[in-house]
Parts: sequence; structure tokens; C-alpha cells
Amino acid sequence: RKLIPVKIKLKGPIGILHFGDPHTDGDTDLAELEAHARIVRNTDGMFAGNIGDQQNNWVGRLQRLYGEQSTSARQSWILTEHFLGMVKDWLYLVGGNHDAWSGAGDPLEWILRGNAGPFEYHGCRMNLTFPNGREVRVNARHDFRGHSQWNVVHGVAKAAQMGWKDHILVCGHKHTTGYTIVKDPASELISHCIRVGTYKKHDEHARAEGFPDHNISSCCVTVIDPSATLERNLVTVFFDPEHGADYLTWRRKRDS
Repeated sequence: RKLIPVKIKLKGPIGILHFGDPHTDGDTDLAELEAHARIVRNTDGMFAGNIGDQQNNWVGRLQRLYGEQSTSARQSWILTEHFLGMVKDWLYLVGGNHDAWSGAGDPLEWILRGNAGPFEYHGCRMNLTFPNGREVRVNARHDFRGHSQWNVVHGVAKAAQMGWKDHILVCGHKHTTGYTIVKDPASELISHCIRVGTYKKHDEHARAEGFPDHNISSCCVTVIDPSATLERNLVTVFFDPEHGADYLTWRRKRDS
């Protein structure tokens, strides 16, 4: 997909709360999910992004797993619609592999029919243009190719080093959390490479396979300051959304 132009009409710093895999029906911390959606609604200058897997959406032989969770398939769609409706306008939404199992008759497209931001499967890449002319590129994918047992953000950092010169690269999928910074020596552009975790706190598959718990944070907030004179001050990352919202509120008040 080509770069999607997005005009930001607000002056001053903005924030983006990037939701990790919601899995609204998968023994998820729904209270935390709703609390983070309220942060977006109640914080001036805060936008929201979503990197996919809105629910388990079991299909085929995996449908047997509905017998092992407390919510039915019908309830799953009710929860998904409720959660997505808590944010007035998503800056972006990415369809994950679980979402893609719905096939051509995807209910998510109907649920999101009035959303202003792009809804793309697998990933979307946006160029945010601010009132002062500053441009910030956000590359959001459900996952980036590449894996290392020693570095959970290997795939994201690899993308930044192999040609995707974006300021923010964010993904989820693996239910782990990680963050690293990559600098392009030619342009001096700094890429913030982020993997967010999940709101699914009770993962029987992870327990059965012996996966270690690296789910440090279910989301993150990136605060963008379009007036930054130094590249290192353009983007600030918070893995506590409340702290990110407080910082954004202070910055917007100070710069108003």
C-alpha cells in the first residue's frame, strides 16, 4: 500500500495511544481496555491506533476453542463492537491474522463504516502533516517480518534498517513488549521501533507452549512534538498510557 496522507489540524503536540492485541473475548482485561479507551476520549490531543486481532474469532477446527472460553461467538462480536465504538474516530486500524479469518464478509468493515481513519489488513503507513508543515511518518503493522530469540523487536528494527525510513514503527501480534531506537546516519532520522503487548492476560496457548511472559504493557503512547528542533525530541514513548496522557496535557498547556 502507498503512503496515506493524513492532515493533523490541531496545533501543538499530539499523542497516539497504540492499542496492543485486544482479543476482547479471550479472557481479556476488559476493565483496562475500557480505561485506556476513556483516556483517548478524555485527553485533548490524544488519538488512537489499533494494531489488530480484535477478538479470537475462531474458525474451522479452531472453533472447538469456543468451548474453552467464557464468551460465545455472538458475545465476541458484541464486545468487539462495544470496544471499537468507545473511540469516536480511530487514527488507524490494522486487521490482524485473527481478524482476517472472517473472510470476504468481514463484520469489521461494517462496524467501522463511519470511521474517519484508514482500516487496512496487515498494515498501514501514514504521513502525518502538521499545521507548521512538519511531517511524521507512522508505519503500523500487525507484525514485521523477522524473529530473534534474543530481541523481541528484531523484526521492527530490521524494517527500519532495511529501508523503511519512518519515525514510528509499531506492531503487536506476539503478545510481547519491546522498544529500540534506530538512527539513519545519512538523513539523521530517528526511528522508534515498538512492539506492544496484549490485553489478553490468560493465554492457555502460551502456557502450553512454555512461552515466557514478556507482556510488559498492553499498549503505548507516542507523543509527537512537531515544533521540536532536535530529532531526538520529536517523538517520546510512554508504556504507561496515564503517564503519556499527563505529559501530553502538560505539553499542550505549556505550548498554548
